[in-house]
Amino acid sequence: MDQDPDTQAPDRDEEREGPARRERDVLALERRGFLGPGAKERAIREELGLAPVRYYQLLNALLDDPRALAHDPVTVNRLRRVREARRAER
Repeated sequence: MDQDPDTQAPDRDEEREGPARRERDVLALERRGFLGPGAKERAIREELGLAPVRYYQLLNALLDDPRALAHDPVTVNRLRRVREARRAER
């Protein structure tokens, strides 16, 4: 039986227009402020179900993704500046 085109799942081209759900969640977590040591790592584990090492791998890849920049330019540009400053210190 044919489905109504309005109720079908989005095709892959539509999904590629912006960051995936997990990527949006990573950026949302980065927008927040955290008090005290370990609070961010705890949030990464509890809210995203990721190990902090994997989280930072995903985050670093996101900083080079134009979809992430289009989705949240303020956060991505801020994190890019922080990354470049750390690289310059080495």
